Amino acid sequence: TMPEPLLLERQDAVAIISINDAPYNRMSLEFIDRLEVVVDELAGDRSVRAVVLTGEGQDNFSVGMNLKQLPAGIERMGSPDALFDQRLRVINAIETMGKPWIATLFGFCLGGGLEVPLGCHFRLAAAENAQIGLPEMDLGTVPAWGGSARLSKCVGRNHALDMILRGKKISGPEALRIGLANEIWPMAELKDRAIALAHELAAQPALAVSSMLALIVGSQDRPLEELLQAEREAVKATIGTADSKEGIMAFLEKRRPVFNQ
Repeated sequence: TMPEPLLLERQDAVAIISINDAPYNRMSLEFIDRLEVVVDELAGDRSVRAVVLTGEGQDNFSVGMNLKQLPAGIERMGSPDALFDQRLRVINAIETMGKPWIATLFGFCLGGGLEVPLGCHFRLAAAENAQIGLPEMDLGTVPAWGGSARLSKCVGRNHALDMILRGKKISGPEALRIGLANEIWPMAELKDRAIALAHELAAQPALAVSSMLALIVGSQDRPLEELLQAEREAVKATIGTADSKEGIMAFLEKRRPVFNQ
């Protein structure tokens, strides 16, 4: 029997997804199929308020797609478009779920192994031994899962061109420097730090978090006036809620607020 392509663990309001194909953690056809189902389940589960995406073992987050499966995948899905559309759909579902996703970048994070984290909202990288990139040029092709668009939005045109056209693999500290990673940690602490961040985000008021994710994630494509209007709507939606009352009371009582009760 094949091992489960994806492991799913729950810690209170945090879900932890792990690619289960150590040491390389390839994003197989089976993994993407399973991820699509899990993402849909988590989106509908109100008790889950933050998600960590990681890879099994300590060697690599993911080397990306299992290229040996490309012909079979195209055959199974009916066309190259259908194969790539599924991946774009899953990454888009992660990005727009309204719950923060945190990816851990360690070892090889290549191709799809960077493109899926680019759909996440936080990326924590290992301080040592990370090799992060979109090296599709080395294969005579280009990123296929939205990598060029999301990398450009994340780090700007100059860094995106530099990484993609040269097939560069960058380190954790370099990823932090150019804004691709939010934080770097020693590999020994990386997964724990990602889970701790998820718990921190899960403790924030869920409606306020989801409204800010919706606003900020889509903000590059929208005019300022429209964003200001959307922000005003978010303010109105969060004023007077149980969480907003608790936040104000906690502030006045000089204690930590307890949200999502």
